Amino acid sequence: MAFDWFWKAMGARQSRNQKRSIAIVDDATSRIDALASLDDAAVAARARTLTAGGELADPAEFLAVLAVASQRSLGLTPFPVQSQAVLRLLEGDVIQMATGEGKTLVGAMAATGFGLMGRRVHVITVNDYLAARDAEWMRPLVEFFGLTVAAITEKLDAQQRRVAYASDVVYGPVNEIGFDVLRDQQITRRADAVQAPADVALVDEADSVLVDEALVPLVLAGNQPGVESTGQITDVVRHLREREHYTIDDDRRNVFLTDAGATRVEGALGIGSLYDDEHIGTTLVKVNLALHAKALLIRDIHYLVADGKVALIDASRGRVADLQRWPDGLQAAVEAKEGLDVTEGGKILDTITLQALMRRYPKVCGMTGTAVEATDQLRQFYDLHVSVIDRHRELRRFDEADRIYATAAEKNRAIVEEIVALHATGQPVLVGTHDVAESEALAEALAERGIDANVLNAKNDAEEARIVAEAGDLGRVTVSTQMAGRGTDIKLGGADETEHANVAELGGLAVIGTSRHRTARLDNQLRGRAGRQGDPGLSLFFVSLEDDVVTSGGSGESVSAQPDDSGLITAKRIQDFVGHCQRVTEGQLLEIHSQTWKYNQLLADQRIIIDERRARLLDTAQAWEELSRRSPERAAELADLDHPVREQAARDIMLFHLDQEWADHLAVMDDVRESIHLRAIARETPIDEYHRIAVREFKELAQRAVDKAVATFETVTIDADGAHLADEGLARPSATWTYMVSDNPLAGGGNSVVSGIGNLFR
Repeated sequence: MAFDWFWKAMGARQSRNQKRSIAIVDDATSRIDALASLDDAAVAARARTLTAGGELADPAEFLAVLAVASQRSLGLTPFPVQSQAVLRLLEGDVIQMATGEGKTLVGAMAATGFGLMGRRVHVITVNDYLAARDAEWMRPLVEFFGLTVAAITEKLDAQQRRVAYASDVVYGPVNEIGFDVLRDQQITRRADAVQAPADVALVDEADSVLVDEALVPLVLAGNQPGVESTGQITDVVRHLREREHYTIDDDRRNVFLTDAGATRVEGALGIGSLYDDEHIGTTLVKVNLALHAKALLIRDIHYLVADGKVALIDASRGRVADLQRWPDGLQAAVEAKEGLDVTEGGKILDTITLQALMRRYPKVCGMTGTAVEATDQLRQFYDLHVSVIDRHRELRRFDEADRIYATAAEKNRAIVEEIVALHATGQPVLVGTHDVAESEALAEALAERGIDANVLNAKNDAEEARIVAEAGDLGRVTVSTQMAGRGTDIKLGGADETEHANVAELGGLAVIGTSRHRTARLDNQLRGRAGRQGDPGLSLFFVSLEDDVVTSGGSGESVSAQPDDSGLITAKRIQDFVGHCQRVTEGQLLEIHSQTWKYNQLLADQRIIIDERRARLLDTAQAWEELSRRSPERAAELADLDHPVREQAARDIMLFHLDQEWADHLAVMDDVRESIHLRAIARETPIDEYHRIAVREFKELAQRAVDKAVATFETVTIDADGAHLADEGLARPSATWTYMVSDNPLAGGGNSVVSGIGNLFR
């Protein structure tokens, strides 16, 4: 490969670490027998001795202790490669381990190690199910050493969360942990916080959390009316025609009104010009949102409609994105497009990206099956190194070269024929598709050929466990979105592996990809479903020159080749071209990530300053001291009240205005991001201008909050029950809710934040 030199250079450190780790593991293996004679209490005591100083006194001895404890508590004896993975995690790396190699046990052993060193650990998972399952499964190992373990799930109330977070090892989905951070940033009494500070984040599916979803903002909103796309505007936009009234750019990231389209909208709404000052920030925004909803967001690809609600689809996983929504205006536009009740947007009280959330932890490490391909991002954004852990058993999967076709129609016919041929032999087939619509269309095409396929997508995720359990059965055909492309363990011969030998003799699981993804990591995640723990297997990807990854990555380039009668192209230069296109799209994603982080980072830094201010107000009498100094007469009037009451009243007042000012700051900066592309017209660098405005606006935030707090302090009723803020119209929201949005301010060469949203869900 062209990049072999690069990986060799990057691999020098990896090679040294690997040799050292293997030597330590070999030493550990030799010590296990000597520890076997000790009783459980003595083994646990030995572990505590080895970690007494907060560091590993003897890594080999400690790994041996963990191995003995694992066998006694779980009945699982770790393979040497698993012990090597534990060591690399304890040293702060992201490890790459293949499917079926036992990452759950590795994570629990490493978490236990950190816990014994006196560090509270959050084991970050991608959903509630895995958090609850892994915490319960690994509980005997953690408790063997006298440590506590708990799981955070969506169903827990505040007190249950408080108890869970106090544990030494806490399993939790990344979104729930993030939402708890946001809620804790709104408290007015320290006792109301649910989280206890953690020292280590051990991230499962690390590339998904740290890279793919890193820029997804988690949002805390309050019950104040938001901006909605009016029904009239939706009706007008619904009748616009592509090419006549609007155009879509080549990569389907942006849509633009034509002059004819603008004229038609203006006439229908009875206004002079959409681009007048009175309309450009209001009506024009709503029109653009409705147009994006109509032209770029496609039902059963970007979202589903279920139970009268819009449910977004997480394309990287192929699942319904629980609690996720688009920014309020776009969400409302899609709901109006589908004829649904438009949901209340609310006011954003606070927000944090997953990347900013992860950077709150002093130490981050993680596990995934595809870390190498994310090396650049992990190093650039988290200063993390990747360690590749060898397989316990040799890989026996055959990865066939891509089959490339001239057109999508020819490719689709070939996919069906290949599945029919494999099915005739009895070999189980897993087909990875890119969206719900594609999975259902393929299932229909197979049904016409007499093949009844199991379909797994966001519409039937309740059937996931059953479908995955059956995917390795003799003669089974499973058509799935990325739901089966990450984190699933498909066993040959079914869940109980009763037909394992027969399926293995047929060649194991055959994995077919219906096209390349924009990043090779997702391709490799899908491949990894086959060839589990030394099983045979097959992987094969079909590609057409009309596929998204080719048209986007090869935009502006031309290539020629002569297909055969079926449309198949075998020329090596076309294989190379497809690989080139994918590398281009990967580079685009990295650039978007890098640039978007520059926008997010400043707000994250400003949030740290707000957090420090809140902490002082929560934990000291600073609020009362500041207000009584600014308004001594009012302070004197309250002298008869108990001191704790006065302090809490002052605290409530100052925190209310500080939080309000921060929410207003977020709203201002969101508006700036919506229009930042206009700065480029004036030959200003958007990111520099954004930073200049953000710094200017933030400078005055704290002073405004104090000034408003003083004014409230002087007028609000304060008695034995505290400050009656609600009587002054200053009550905090009576209801709050959390959700996630997609965020990309640089889509389409620097256009509006909503411009790139459709693309992120493709």
